[in-house]
Amino acid sequence: MVLIGAHVRGTEPLVEAERVGAQAVQLFLADPQGWKKPVRRPDADDLIASGLGIYAHAPYLVNVASTNNRIRIPSRTMVAQHAAAAADLGARGLVVHGGHVGDGDDVATGIDNWRKTFERATFPVRVLVENTAGGENACARTLDRWSMLWDAIGGYDVGVCLDTCHAWAAGEDLETIVERLTAITGRIDLVHANSSRDPQGSSRDRHAGFADGTIPPDLIAHVVREAGCDAVVETPAQTQADDVARLREALGA
Repeated sequence: MVLIGAHVRGTEPLVEAERVGAQAVQLFLADPQGWKKPVRRPDADDLIASGLGIYAHAPYLVNVASTNNRIRIPSRTMVAQHAAAAADLGARGLVVHGGHVGDGDDVATGIDNWRKTFERATFPVRVLVENTAGGENACARTLDRWSMLWDAIGGYDVGVCLDTCHAWAAGEDLETIVERLTAITGRIDLVHANSSRDPQGSSRDRHAGFADGTIPPDLIAHVVREAGCDAVVETPAQTQADDVARLREALGA
């Protein structure tokens, strides 16, 4: 069964899940802006027993594509640590941004760094690589880059997270994005169902609630329907309940 959930903030994800009517939750397992190793949550057993679908999101600093050793090597460590913590919660996947290389660096080097990440380690939950909104040096922004990336890592146990806001910001056609992306990867494991504060092609990653954003809500629902997988709303906290309800109604879930 496809689950419709939300990225929950704060220290009480179960309370937040109930408040917004989520069937699944996505959460950070440590400071999203830090490098600290996650520790076991005091509510871990309650989360496991809740029956909710659980997804973890790696910190924003993680960039395994980087050509900078001081970023790439700690990033690989962080992916391993967060994957272990996610597995402890029975998570369905660990979302990791596609990352980027530095100005003047060859994107192919960043994609090869992704390959080495999976070549050198296996993870207890599936890593779900997420498309990103902007940057000419990004490894997972355009479908051309996705094709290069998947040629390098598609043979490993790796999945795909499609963010509607990011794809919109990258200038992608959301009517056909699922068909075109699955033609490359053969799979989409999770949708981040978000609207955007900005126009299509803006390269800006600013999420909005369905009623306030520039992406037609029916188009977001279309993406989730076509993908046929779990979806997590990452919209502002004050709109999440309405967004989850609207998405579930559109999908008949």
